Amino acid sequence: MGSVGTDPNTRNDHIPDRSSREWCEEALNRLNAGRPESALDAARRAADLDPTAEWAHRLISLAHERLGRDADAARPAERAVELARGSWAARLRLAAILRRLPGRWREAAAQAELAGKFAPEEADPQVMLGDLALSSGDHARAGQAYRAALAIDPGHPQAHVNLGLSLLHWDHPRPHHDPAWPVDPRETGRARRALEVWSRQVRLLVAVATVAVAVCALLFDWGAQARLGGFAVLVLLVPLTVRQARRVGVWPYVPAMLSRDPWLGAAVVSAALAVAAFAAWLLLSAVPAVPAAFDPVWAGLAGIVVLGWPALAAVRALAEAWRGRPLRALAETARAGPGSAERTARRNTGVTLWILLGRTWSVLVPLAGVALAVEPRAAVAAVAVPYPMLRGYLRARHRDRWLFTATCLVVLAAAACAAGGLLGSAWGWRIGLGALGAATVVFVACAARAWWRGAPGPWRSSLIMCDLPMGAAPSVAMTPEVRQAFSYARSVVLSYGGPLGPRVVGAAASVTSSGELRLIAGTEAWEAIEADPRVAVFAADPLQRRFWVEVRGIAQADSDILRVTPKELLVGEFPGRHQRR
Repeated sequence: MGSVGTDPNTRNDHIPDRSSREWCEEALNRLNAGRPESALDAARRAADLDPTAEWAHRLISLAHERLGRDADAARPAERAVELARGSWAARLRLAAILRRLPGRWREAAAQAELAGKFAPEEADPQVMLGDLALSSGDHARAGQAYRAALAIDPGHPQAHVNLGLSLLHWDHPRPHHDPAWPVDPRETGRARRALEVWSRQVRLLVAVATVAVAVCALLFDWGAQARLGGFAVLVLLVPLTVRQARRVGVWPYVPAMLSRDPWLGAAVVSAALAVAAFAAWLLLSAVPAVPAAFDPVWAGLAGIVVLGWPALAAVRALAEAWRGRPLRALAETARAGPGSAERTARRNTGVTLWILLGRTWSVLVPLAGVALAVEPRAAVAAVAVPYPMLRGYLRARHRDRWLFTATCLVVLAAAACAAGGLLGSAWGWRIGLGALGAATVVFVACAARAWWRGAPGPWRSSLIMCDLPMGAAPSVAMTPEVRQAFSYARSVVLSYGGPLGPRVVGAAASVTSSGELRLIAGTEAWEAIEADPRVAVFAADPLQRRFWVEVRGIAQADSDILRVTPKELLVGEFPGRHQRR
């Protein structure tokens, strides 16, 4: 018995007679327990005992990834593929880490496609293809991949959560960056930050300068001095622009960044328009005698400078609220169920409900305004507006007092406005409009609280992908009896799918130390196997006359031989007198 207070996992590290596969099982248990550093040690022990154990190399890669060491995780994943070229799990592990490395997104997609080709009965390769499409902004393709995964495994939690994101038309946190670009995303991130800061500073300066010039000219009769101050602001914009331009180190990618991220492009364009409108406004005000017909132009230029920024923010808020299909997204996210994806699903559900609430509010406000201006009785339609929001809220059963309060206020606003319009009650209108204003206050308070705490807020950028570990599935163990059967078999049969149906040919086989089969087969099998690499290899043991073995796996051409990576192992006995009843 061990001493009191000793960690049982520490004692296990000193057991001398563990095999490589047992250390792999221990590493997987430690990964599932949330102990990646300890799992890395166990996986390395397995690789030291058997350098050809591809499962050990996959677990080393996964442990590095859990620790945030993406660069260190790539090499062991590549080594696993070298040892077992037909392993779908090794291909999937390599795809999972390559997608995190700059410029290797296309390689990741190719590896994920191979994993799907090698194991069409597995859901994880399709989920990986969906994740890759979602990270690149291809929501339609991502949705197709997730639905294909759910057709294989209807309970796959990651497929449900990320399908919800594709239905919401979710954007990756780096929407400006194409993962297929060979440039580091940190470089494009710095460029994006510089462009954002420049546009924000420019718009703020010219807006404040416009208001200051107008106040000085109209209230204090300091028109000439105010215009000089305005031109000084234009001169000040030059060093500010040069300073931010120096921080953009990837100018060849900037046009593509602006097209991939429309809001970034809109911010940059609106800043440039604000500067042009401010300069034109100053020049127009400097003309001694401006005809009265130019007054609307003068006022319009000032409006562009001062109101352009809040108008763009309002348009963006409305556009973000009306993107995607939040009700269907809620239904998919709810199907994820309890488990490893539950926390992500709960967070995305809350954000989706806030999106629905924003939609409802954006419909009620103009409806109430039109009813007050045109026909008050038309406000009765407000009763039906909150129905989709209530339906989603009740199905989601999300516990958030801020969201509950805002939902109640919006429902109250709809009912009060309808009553005010139908009954002609002024108090009904006051309560309805007051409830709409109070719902806005609740949203702002919730957003400010989240911002202050650094927590996820009620906005789209708080949506996150579900990213469960992939590529940790155990490899098939080749037992000594199976190795003996292939080593001493007088004949080995290779079965594969040809254009005319299943084909069977004779072959010579050997088993490597890593558990792969090496086959020499006729040339007629090579083209068919290239189209469909799934094969079955059958052998009988002449030393144990009734023992037979069948290996189902993936065949890959390597020089003049076929390398077969096992996926499934079947053993049995031929019928004989020992089975007589």
